[in-house]
Amino acid sequence: MQMVDLHAQYLRYQSEIDSAMQAVLQSASFIGGPTVTQFAEQLSHYQDPQHDIQTITCANGTDALQLALMALDLQPGDEVVVPAFTYAASAEVIGLLRLVPVLVDVDPMTFCTTADLIAPAITPRTRAIIVVHLFGQCADIDPILQLASAHGIAVIEDNAQSLGACYTFADGTVRHSGTLATIGCTSFFPTKPLGCFGDGGACFTADPDLATRLRMLANHGQRQKYQHELIGCNSRLDALQAAVLQAKLPHLDADNAARRAAADRYTQLLRQADRRVEHLLCPMEMPQSTHVYHQYTLRVLHGQRDALRQHLSDRGIPTMVYYPMPLHQQAAFAPICRCPQPLPAAERLASEVLSLPIGPDITASDQQMVVDAIAQFFN
Repeated sequence: MQMVDLHAQYLRYQSEIDSAMQAVLQSASFIGGPTVTQFAEQLSHYQDPQHDIQTITCANGTDALQLALMALDLQPGDEVVVPAFTYAASAEVIGLLRLVPVLVDVDPMTFCTTADLIAPAITPRTRAIIVVHLFGQCADIDPILQLASAHGIAVIEDNAQSLGACYTFADGTVRHSGTLATIGCTSFFPTKPLGCFGDGGACFTADPDLATRLRMLANHGQRQKYQHELIGCNSRLDALQAAVLQAKLPHLDADNAARRAAADRYTQLLRQADRRVEHLLCPMEMPQSTHVYHQYTLRVLHGQRDALRQHLSDRGIPTMVYYPMPLHQQAAFAPICRCPQPLPAAERLASEVLSLPIGPDITASDQQMVVDAIAQFFN
């Protein structure tokens, strides 16, 4: 058993992927070219066929976040609010640009930050908020956008784990994650909802000026060859990776539906195994957002997480802890971050979360085996 069975996914789409990659090999157009352009256009249409969303591809999800901050023209010392419970990349780019990461807590049930948690962290130096749609569902972003608008602050979505999830605004508008704020940033790491066979990423924006700036920044600050208007970087999605993504994109919704079905099965089986929910908290789905279950993440209560993980490992069942240490306790961030308030949820979650194997190809029998092993531990 694997956390995500990438080989099984490849076999399902093998003919399409092989054909797409072969076409790139025949063209010998490996950097840029029509395949990358076509994929970006198709992803833009997927993300929002009713609006003028533009997709700017880049080398990876971390670069996407860095490019987003660079495009906003922030200055050293400016503050960027980010959750304390997330992968390091969300805050790493803030430090790289000599900005100040301002760490805020998360809702312990959804794993995402909220407007109420962000509001006390805002100061006159706050220039941006990074909202992380963790584990596959969107944060409740409508109140965050209202808060940001009142203070003239940009909002960046980190939707590396939630591509394909949909968020419903208070007025009934429904939109895909990554299209909800000033700039969306995603990753095409192989295990992500839409994954390539290496590294890749993208930014999304409806602002044409920001789109132009993002493209320039990802290409050495130039819009015309050898005419460098900005200090940029070299961050490109290569054509072979674009070919893989182009082949897989039409299947994204079906794959996400398969993940959701597997998650529903886990939840049903776990609640049957632990009817009083004494030991485990299954993931909570917010009414405002669909969930694509990039991860199926439990909370294991009463200090039993590590023992349960070892029990499962002894039986050949892989698990992962995302994330074992909140950012404010990390050596890299402690000296540079600001924490306006205590972060009890982030600290507690780091000791409780446990992600089980999931993916569009996981079988019901494998899930039953996982749950039986969990039940055995608690019995």
